[in-house]
Amino acid sequence: MVVLKDDERLDYLLAENMRIIQSPSVFSFSLDAVLLARFSYLPLKRGKVVDLCSGNGIIPLLLSARTSVEITGVEIQERLLDMAERSIRYNGVEDQVTMKLGDVKEINKLLHHSHYDVVTCNPPYFETVPTSMQNLNEHYTIARHEVLCTLEDTIQAASYPLKQGGKASFVHRPGRLMDILSLMRKHRLEPKRMRLVYPREGKEANTLLIEGIKDGKPDLKILPPLFVYNENNEYSQEVYEMLYGKE
Repeated sequence: MVVLKDDERLDYLLAENMRIIQSPSVFSFSLDAVLLARFSYLPLKRGKVVDLCSGNGIIPLLLSARTSVEITGVEIQERLLDMAERSIRYNGVEDQVTMKLGDVKEINKLLHHSHYDVVTCNPPYFETVPTSMQNLNEHYTIARHEVLCTLEDTIQAASYPLKQGGKASFVHRPGRLMDILSLMRKHRLEPKRMRLVYPREGKEANTLLIEGIKDGKPDLKILPPLFVYNENNEYSQEVYEMLYGKE
């Protein structure tokens, strides 16, 4: 049983046989979160995982379906954290997944240093813009724009809790690739694996998935492209299985 508030609803995560609390008045998850959860390396039975900028808990929930290890989500917005905690309890994974309220810029107050095996992060995509151009909804503004944390803040925060040899993965926009690569190296996250996501064949990539290893050796692997839609404007087989599971 779950108590919904205001305009909240329960949406299905079909491939994982889960449900998540969402609300149109706050930032709901997108395909990017599903892509990151599937792209990220996960230990199966031993280890600890952290998800930064967790929003309503979508990535911790998706990850919990793939592993039995401990998962911690960090979110700065109290309403989103409350939604995440209720979704976690609804799906019965509260013994595995916990949420922390906090600012990634103060990650040293939230998480132990060099203690975790994997960090995932779906950070704000857009650099801060004039207030008049930001979404009037505060929740959307915080999720989309670098008003509370910058790209460097999130990459530095991802490095802090990682053990040496631990893996950090991010989803972002291809236009920030050079910034991402330079900041990852600056903060000891050697880029090791990258995949570009395209709306369909013939279009420019609009999503970037990238993983780094803390203090790893240089050797970046570029994975095959991922196309979201096929020529019939239907989900490609790979994306369909991410969303709905294998038939």
